[in-house]
Amino acid sequence: MTARPISETIASLMPRAKTELAELVAFQSVADPAQFPKSECEAAANWVADALRAEDFQDVALLDTPDGTQSVYGFLPGPVGAPTVLLYAHYDVQPPLDESAWLSPPFELTERDGRWFGRGSADCKGGFIMHLLALRALKANGGVPVSVKVIAEGSEEQGTGGLERYAEAHPELLTADTIVIGDTGNFRVGLPTVTATLRGMTMLRVTLDTLEGNLHSGQFGGAAPDALAAMIHLLASLRAEDGTTTVDGLATDTEWDGLQYPDAEFRKDAKVLDGVGLIGTGTVADRIWARPAVTVIGIDCPPVVGATPSLQASARAQISLRVPPGQDAAVATELLTAHLEAHAPWGSRVSVEQVGQGQPFRADTSSPAYSSMAQAMEVAYPGETMQTSGMGGSIPLCNTLAALYPEAEILLIGLSEPEAQIHAVNESVSPEELERLSLAEALFLRNYAESKRT
Repeated sequence: MTARPISETIASLMPRAKTELAELVAFQSVADPAQFPKSECEAAANWVADALRAEDFQDVALLDTPDGTQSVYGFLPGPVGAPTVLLYAHYDVQPPLDESAWLSPPFELTERDGRWFGRGSADCKGGFIMHLLALRALKANGGVPVSVKVIAEGSEEQGTGGLERYAEAHPELLTADTIVIGDTGNFRVGLPTVTATLRGMTMLRVTLDTLEGNLHSGQFGGAAPDALAAMIHLLASLRAEDGTTTVDGLATDTEWDGLQYPDAEFRKDAKVLDGVGLIGTGTVADRIWARPAVTVIGIDCPPVVGATPSLQASARAQISLRVPPGQDAAVATELLTAHLEAHAPWGSRVSVEQVGQGQPFRADTSSPAYSSMAQAMEVAYPGETMQTSGMGGSIPLCNTLAALYPEAEILLIGLSEPEAQIHAVNESVSPEELERLSLAEALFLRNYAESKRT
């Protein structure tokens, strides 16, 4: 059977996919009730559950996970004796950041310059739509040849581990022969790519206290220890002069031996300003896929508007450390904590709180499922060969699934190519990529089922 009927079916379904993605993007499903109402996440979860029921999924359930969020599960039985494939996506999203910097409302899917803009359009509500498209195309062309489980997570972006803990407590729920994580992306639009590695992460909040209360900077400045100045000093200790991450005891010299990322392409993708240099040493691929990277993602301090001439008694920062494969996130957490405690200046009182943690991941790209995916991608992307890359981001669930189901093959694909600008303002998805990857996933499921019969 050729791919043409499936590709034609997916093409015919794209208007419906756009409508559904617009409905899903409209939910402000940031899994942080301090920023957005919890009801927005609950409404998005119910939308996902209804979509699965409409596709004849059985046992559809909203799973109350230990972090207070909900993941959505459903099961679609396949032919007797067919393998089981677990399809993953998440419906929670990053906050929109500065809404005034968006060219269109962040929670309103908007078409512009051939792309669909909206928070979660690529990461990862679009991933859920991709799964639906692939399954619908197969159902219209002979049926889905495998049993399918779908799990849509509700707190992936927060890194609070709700689904990981739930899966560990209910290990039978997500058992599968192969797992497709729809939350990464192609190296570039039009270049089919599977992700072989993910950096893990640890998230810490550090608080420095130096005074009993704020003081007049004219009366006491120059001798009294300023907590904000102490925090600046401490955070500066996390990087060398060239920008390389420097956490005491943490290795930073690993090299990446796969697909490379030319400096010029990276500068363009990252939108680095003219005249501003890249940080760190080694190749770009070394720095973003194979080495740890520290980022200060927030500081509590007085805003410029309304600031008073005062010495700050206390300061707080949130620090993200990306941990590459080959290093242990728990050890990295201990090293980062020790570094912060050791480098706080002037005897500042230090307290460190762990906010989140996830282990790095390395896939077995020699597995039969990867062969099935390579064949599918060559058809979905004529003239192109499937590439293998790393990803600097984290998907903590991957290691949980690998530990629970060591025999399962895990593949990572998705819609988050560089132009998507995930986690930034003006996030978008390429509808062409959505169409091609949906076709690739449908063909993969067919190829994989065939490989298990031979």
